[in-house]
This record gives sequence, C-alpha cells and structure tokens, in this order.
Amino acid sequence: MAPAAGGLVHTAALVHSAGEAVEVAAAFLEEGLRAGDLPVFAGSPDTADAVRRALGLHGRAVVEEDPRICLIGARAPDAVAVVRRLLERAAGSGSGRLRVAAEPRYDADPRRWREVRRYEAAVNALAATAPLTLLCLYDRQRLPAQALETARLAHPELLMGGLRVASSEYRRPDRCLRELAVVREPVEAGEPVYAVDGVPALPALRGDLRRVLAAVVRDPDQCADLHLAASEVAANAFRHGRPPVSARVWADDTSVVCTITDSGAGFDDPLAGFVPAHGDDLGAGGMGLWLARKLWDSVDLLPGSTGGLTVRLATTLRHAEAGRGAA
Repeated sequence: MAPAAGGLVHTAALVHSAGEAVEVAAAFLEEGLRAGDLPVFAGSPDTADAVRRALGLHGRAVVEEDPRICLIGARAPDAVAVVRRLLERAAGSGSGRLRVAAEPRYDADPRRWREVRRYEAAVNALAATAPLTLLCLYDRQRLPAQALETARLAHPELLMGGLRVASSEYRRPDRCLRELAVVREPVEAGEPVYAVDGVPALPALRGDLRRVLAAVVRDPDQCADLHLAASEVAANAFRHGRPPVSARVWADDTSVVCTITDSGAGFDDPLAGFVPAHGDDLGAGGMGLWLARKLWDSVDLLPGSTGGLTVRLATTLRHAEAGRGAA
C-alpha cells in the first residue's frame, strides 16, 4: 500500500541481532537529522543507550526518547496520543516530519503479541496521511514467530539487509483487526464465573460486574479500573444497541475476560476506541471503547452475523502489591 503524498511510511526492519538493530536505528535517525525531521527513539533503555552511543555526540543531544510509543508502560490510546503530540511539534520546525525508530516489545503472554499487532495495524489507518516515518525493529534471532508474523502482516514495507521491499503478506488495517478479534481467550474454554441474559437495566448490570470483578481481581486499583471501563461498555450496549443485553465473565489465576453483547442494528468499526469518538472534547462523550482500550489489555469488537455487537475485554491480573500502571 503506497502512502499518501507526504503521509505515513511504515516499515519493519528484520534484523539478525541486537547489534544490527542498533546500527539500523542509528542510521535511520541520522538520516532524519540530516533531513530536518524530529527524531525519536522508542524502545528499551538498554537499546536507547546503545543507539545514542552509535549516533555520537550530535545525535545524543537531539534524538528524543519516548518508550510509550511502542507500548512500554502504555496502552494503544496513550501511544496514539503521544504520537499526535509529537506530530504537532514536528509541524512547527525543520521538515515538518516526525521520524520514529521503535523497538516493539514482546513477552511470553500471547495477548501481548496480539495487542502489539493490533496497534501496529491500527497505526496504518490512524496515521495514513500524517507526515510520519516509522521504522519498527524486529530481531529475527530473538523474537517468537508470532512477533515476526506481525512484521509481515502489519507493515506495508520490509527492510532486510539494506533493501526495502513491499510485504507480500501485508493486511489492510480493518482486515488485520478483524482477524485478531476472532481469536478466543484460553479461559473462555471453561465455564464463566458469571453469565446473564436479558439484563433488564444498566444499573443492575453495573452492580453485578462490580461484585464479580471484586471477587476475582486481587488488586483493588486494577479492579476499579476494569469495572469503570466495563461499565462504560455496558452503557454503550444500552445506549446504542437494543435489548436483550447479555454479559459473561471468565477468570482464572492469571486473567479475566468479560464480554458484553447487545442486539442492536450492528456496529463494524474495528478502529473504534483508539481515539475518543468525539475528538479531544471528552465532555462530548464517546469514551466507552476508548476507556476500555486504556484500562484493559485487550479489546475486541465482534459484530454479529445478523446484527448486534459483542465487546470482549481481556486483561492479565496483577498482584495487589504491584501497584497502579499499564502492563
């Protein structure tokens, strides 16, 4: 997919070692410095230090760092907001272009792999016309197969051995997001700890969700956050859908999943919730799915075949002593 004139250039660099990743990132950022772009590195502190050393004195002084862009200490709506602010700054100086070298971070949780892919795919639509050059570093020696698949599916262009080629496996953002949504959470294979159909009114569902989440979520701050977002999603089901409304909750020692389903005319926008529905004026409402993406690890939208919508919320549980903050 060719970017719009002056728009997004989104490339995955497939490298063979951490050292090559540093070299590629440093060269990419140095090119941006010469062009007058606003250069930013997003990744682990160790990689950021190595990139700064590779850039030398000049690069260390002017290349900024913000790991939230690659979902370190942040979720997708927070990362999108960071990029928007950086784009506003870039517009006021130099070439007017933002240049970001990012190091997507993965761990042993498959939910994390799906969330990074969801974010990488969404960027292709959300920033399609933005003056943004984004290079994502994927280490073929270190990352699991699911991560490397994201490089091919969510990036229109690949960089390998210094050569740029179109990704033959690239998926349009809407297709990629819909494919992710149909993947069930493992805990859903068991019996739900809560199930209700034909909920008569929103207050009753909110109260039930509060009690159920309090019983399975050990950390009180996380419990409050999850309930707030689930309540907003439930409000959407009553406000924008139509009865009957149903809900399910599954939980084990490591995760909790909540689904809320309405029977309305249907809703099919897999990008919903990455930004507030009504822009920066939060007083205008439209924050339900946005809050859900900020407060739960994973949010999937599953339109029904004959109408209606299921919103599936999933998150990894943390211990009470871990404190507040995004995973």
